[in-house]
Amino acid sequence: MKYTLKEYQADAVGQMLTYFADARDDYHRKGRSVSFSLAATTGAGKTVMASAVIEGLFFGDPDWDFEADPGAVVLWFTDDPSLNEQTKARILDASGDRIAYSRLQVIENTFNREKFEPGKVYFLNSQKLSKNSLLVRGAVEAGDTLFERGTTPDLRQHTIWDTIRNTIEDDRLTLYLVLDEAHKGMRRRTTADNAEQQTIVKRLINGANGVPPIPVVWGISATIERFTEAMKDVEGRYPYPHYEIDPALIQESGLLKDDIRLDFPAKKGTFDTVLLKRGTRKVKAAGRLWEQYAETQDSPGDTVVPLLVVQVPNTPSKELLQSAVDAVREEWPELPGDGIAHVFGNHTPIQIGDYEVPHIAPEKVQEASHIRVLLAKDAISTGWDCPRAEVLVSYRPATDKTHITQLLGRMVRTPLARRIAGDDRLNSVECVLPLFNRATATEVADILLGKKSEGDDGNGGTGGGAGRRVLIDPVDMHVNEVIPKYVWEAFDALPSQSLPKRAAKPTKRLSSLAQALSRDGLLPNARKTAHAEMFAVLDGLMARHKNEIEAATYGLLDVEGETIVASVAGKKVADAEKFHEIADERSIEADFKNAQRVLSADLARKYADHIAVADEDDDGLFDAHLKVAALAQIDGVQAELDREATGLTNNWLAQYRVDIKGLTDERQAVYDDIRAMSTEPQRIDIRRPKVRAEETAAGEEGTKVDTRPQHLMSDENGNFPIGSLNAWETAVLDTERNRSGFLAWYRNPGRASDDSLAVAYKDGKGNWRRMCPDFVFFHGTEANVKVSIVDPHGFHLSDALPKLRGLADFTVEYGDEFHRIEAVAQIKDKSLRVLDLKNESVRQAIEQADDAERLYLSSVATDYY
Repeated sequence: MKYTLKEYQADAVGQMLTYFADARDDYHRKGRSVSFSLAATTGAGKTVMASAVIEGLFFGDPDWDFEADPGAVVLWFTDDPSLNEQTKARILDASGDRIAYSRLQVIENTFNREKFEPGKVYFLNSQKLSKNSLLVRGAVEAGDTLFERGTTPDLRQHTIWDTIRNTIEDDRLTLYLVLDEAHKGMRRRTTADNAEQQTIVKRLINGANGVPPIPVVWGISATIERFTEAMKDVEGRYPYPHYEIDPALIQESGLLKDDIRLDFPAKKGTFDTVLLKRGTRKVKAAGRLWEQYAETQDSPGDTVVPLLVVQVPNTPSKELLQSAVDAVREEWPELPGDGIAHVFGNHTPIQIGDYEVPHIAPEKVQEASHIRVLLAKDAISTGWDCPRAEVLVSYRPATDKTHITQLLGRMVRTPLARRIAGDDRLNSVECVLPLFNRATATEVADILLGKKSEGDDGNGGTGGGAGRRVLIDPVDMHVNEVIPKYVWEAFDALPSQSLPKRAAKPTKRLSSLAQALSRDGLLPNARKTAHAEMFAVLDGLMARHKNEIEAATYGLLDVEGETIVASVAGKKVADAEKFHEIADERSIEADFKNAQRVLSADLARKYADHIAVADEDDDGLFDAHLKVAALAQIDGVQAELDREATGLTNNWLAQYRVDIKGLTDERQAVYDDIRAMSTEPQRIDIRRPKVRAEETAAGEEGTKVDTRPQHLMSDENGNFPIGSLNAWETAVLDTERNRSGFLAWYRNPGRASDDSLAVAYKDGKGNWRRMCPDFVFFHGTEANVKVSIVDPHGFHLSDALPKLRGLADFTVEYGDEFHRIEAVAQIKDKSLRVLDLKNESVRQAIEQADDAERLYLSSVATDYY
């Protein structure tokens, strides 16, 4: 893969490959067809994950011990031709050079093959399977003009159904059907055309009129319920468990914007053009912010050109379009003449007064950076992707909130595929709603936070995970000028933790680090140095295990078998006679592939080249591969190699820590990913916040919320709003502020972002998660700044005890760097109780506890003062 997969993506890919391996076995050995599904919200990178799965299917994946399927054929099916072209382009981009262009084919009406070729992905849309399609009827039956173009109709003998049937009936092939945006083809239909489409999809899955069912069906969607429900009606198909990615993990990855800001009029009236002008100013301001950010990064590639999307009703009046265009041009007189376009269904230019607005295909908007304003109607199109769309002004009324949220849900992808460290402005999308009020805007907020509402059909997949915020009346907080420099220096030194990866391999992590250090000029020839270090380890292991390696080598070379002779006349079987043969090159290469899974493919190949002894007749690779394969079979070799690779990686990360901090955000993100390539939480740095958005009003009346001074970030008056705190959290804050030597406080972001102190823990299912304690407090003097974590956390939630255990483990690792680490809870009588995590007996009690509430009521807790 061209991209390093996020942890949740790698886990999903691993699970899907497991399903594919089981499905292949189920179909060819047991004769049963299967189905399974992958669900993830918009922006999770479903096509990237699918690309990784297809790579594994065609070429194998040593990370997941997955063998390639030489007979694999992938049929990618959607209900949208443009979506197929988009997907093809994304797979090419994601896979680098592994999945070649020749392996991806969009099926056109001229397609004519007896069967599909193995190792290829074919893209097909439902329209091509309609009853009037040439693919279905065939050239001769349809009276096609192929003959007129000089092509004999006899060359066109196979309908697409023939091709599918012949592929399925070939035992050497396995046909895998991918239903992209799977819910689209499975929903209840009413019109004749839609009913036909539903019939097409079900016929494709179930088989009909002599065409067998597709062996393996994989559904991919933001909302998988309809697909799952529809598959229940299928007879004879075995379903695997549905796999759904936790939206919180997607949000934490930085691929989605954290904040959605909603603007609406505070009183009744007609303010559509006024607020459209406001939206226009917002997109212009966003452009300036991105230019400034790119300058700080010294990277022109980080310049994002923001887009304003103006959403109009399905049948907009000429007057509405005219007033919208006039408002934009009045507020943005320097907007180029070709800066406005539309994505309406008529696909032709529209004349709006003296201004001609051209049509543009949705999939081309992202790259057409000269277009700064886009006129749209509904959700534009399934699969539409335009991360630079940062401001939406919707002329839809409050009753159309689902249309708004579906479109807005396609605008939440971060433009640079990463969170911008510490800047909430660049991690947000703006939505201006002229026809809404606070109550109806709150309904939009609920949908965007994943809460179902009346009229929401769930097709948008817009629900965000923990960490997403929908802000009404937000104010940007900046660095508080009264906070002393030495407090910020203490903040900079704080430890945070990465989220571990289950499939992490130390040798692969070392290789990635070496490549990054070399690319950034921090350690020239780092890969060569890393290989030399690992070769020395392997040489030592070769010498230490010489006898075992010789025995293993003999075992690999010796192919033992038995011959039995059955006497027909005597009706008797003679005793078996053993025979021995010498393994051939193909057999040893299979053993060498197994070694690549142990040592890593890159290291195994490089080390084989290192020890190969060539002569006039042979390059020596056969013997080298044999030795490496034998070494990989010795117990303890992988553990020793992993230990050495981990040690060198950690040494380099520590040695170049300061240099890495001086790199661009993009490059620092690469090293963050490398640090996280471990099965255990790793220490990472916290980055200073630059801009922090906070709500300053609450309730239907928009009442101003309370504030407190001395926060690291503040408004222009030096205050920080505390509307997100409940009564007893506020009590904890005020108690800490009143302690002797108080210097400052930090409301730790609720999401595991770059400017957040995060603590890794295992949830009840054994999955790694990250929690963000509520408060960090600073007390003491310039010579001795004391930092404390105080986390008011309710014990009623199911994750209370796992989080306490994570905080206890964090304290064991980093407790010496903190003055206090405490968890506070309010019990039934409204009093506050505290657990001192720096107390070993408290940590032992947490480890042995089976109920968080009883912990706070027990003697290991004390009253909080």
